Amino acid sequence: MKLANPAPLGLFGFALTTWLLSMINAGLLPAAGMGMVLAMAFAYGGTAQFIAGLMEMATGNTFGFVAFCSYGAFWWSFALFVEFFAKGVPAAMVGWYLLMWGFFTFAMFIGTFALNRALQLIFAALTITFVLLALGALLATPSLSVFGGYFGLLTAALAFYLGAADVINATHGRVVLPIGA
Repeated sequence: MKLANPAPLGLFGFALTTWLLSMINAGLLPAAGMGMVLAMAFAYGGTAQFIAGLMEMATGNTFGFVAFCSYGAFWWSFALFVEFFAKGVPAAMVGWYLLMWGFFTFAMFIGTFALNRALQLIFAALTITFVLLALGALLATPSLSVFGGYFGLLTAALAFYLGAADVINATHGRVVLPIGA
């Protein structure tokens, strides 16, 4: 039995949720839109990505398994934190949370050196996004968080491209959108 490639599901879940949050972080949408981000974080960014990760495990893809399950769990933890625990938490604590995700993402970025260029770009941009957002919180410097929002938009666009390339290339049976294999 041939299994479908679960990566596009995870990539699209990541891309769409990251895009919405990054619009708020960049100041392009009001913070009042956070409810929509949390809904996406639970349903698509969290659950769909986690399912994609479990499917990657079934195909023997350790990188995909760890990446999608981890970032799916990130979205769940982010949504739970914002919804239930954010009030009164010092910004430095949020900064450390984001910095730890930045360290994890950097380790995953090193893993992409054996994979395609599109994935390398996604993880490079995501590492920068987490570091900028973390420093914005740790240093109480909103402009760094805004830059982090813009890098998040770049990250989301790159993830969307790779998800689309995976679907379109597989559907057409040839490379329509190159990924720098």
